[in-house]
Amino acid sequence: MGFPVVRMRRLRQNENMRRLVRETSLSIDDLIYPLFVRPGKNVKNEIKSMPGNYQMSVDQLIVECKKVRELGIPAVMLFGIPEKKDELGSEAYSDDGIIQKAVRSVKKEVPGLLIVTDVCFCEYTDHGHCGVIKNGTVDNDETLKLLARQALSHASAGADMVAPSDMMDGRVGAIRNILDGNGFTGTPVMAYSAKYASAFYGPFRDAAGSAPQFGDRKAYQMDPANGDEALREVELDIMEGADIVMVKPALSYLDIIFRVKNEFNIPVAAYNVSGEFACIKAADRNGWIDGERVMMEVLFSIKRAGADIILTYFAKNAARLL
Repeated sequence: MGFPVVRMRRLRQNENMRRLVRETSLSIDDLIYPLFVRPGKNVKNEIKSMPGNYQMSVDQLIVECKKVRELGIPAVMLFGIPEKKDELGSEAYSDDGIIQKAVRSVKKEVPGLLIVTDVCFCEYTDHGHCGVIKNGTVDNDETLKLLARQALSHASAGADMVAPSDMMDGRVGAIRNILDGNGFTGTPVMAYSAKYASAFYGPFRDAAGSAPQFGDRKAYQMDPANGDEALREVELDIMEGADIVMVKPALSYLDIIFRVKNEFNIPVAAYNVSGEFACIKAADRNGWIDGERVMMEVLFSIKRAGADIILTYFAKNAARLL
């Protein structure tokens, strides 16, 4: 049976009718807001390539986290910008590191807000790579030892969840083992399982000061041309104990989000990354698009693809609309 008996427009004629038959729901509950914290006091430096986002000292981070909680956003993801960098990124696993200080302060001043911490070394090393350099490349197994130390230091400071983003083989298992061995069996791991070597990370590297000083990250992050490989990465992370798996970036990899969600019975996160955010912001400022509508369209597309959780720099703006 078809037209004229079937008329698809009947269920589109007004907003309430569209709401009744809407297939995909987007909620504040789905969002995590990424934030950047740095040393100092009363520091709030806007990131030029990411309008409306800031590098903040801990006191300003607390103010921002209170706003996030008031909006009903359940969680933030913290990225640290250290005072000093060295070859091994030692501030990443120091009890007095910037993330450790921030976690303790936010947990005290903003109770109820979930704190997720990025576990990686690119922000902390003087070479900008995600681990220990040996013979001109990142040594996988030596890096695992430091990643485990970093994750444990975050959990010890009070982080509700740790999120390894380095793409070293075996890092989920190494982190799970050290957490369990030190009494943090209840701390979840959200693994950046399918993280691609993407050109969409440019503004983030500006925000975090994490651009590699030589070479690139293609030897450990995934080839954008590959899809089946992503499923292998996800499966391995689940086997090692990942509680949530992530696809990053989101928009160019909606097919990967869809495949991961359909293949595995596990919560799936997607990172709507800095370059995706910056493109929309730039086009909106030039009057080429309606930025607010495009923002919501993008977030719905990520949710429709199968993401349960969306990390996005649009979280506050979206929360006000939702």
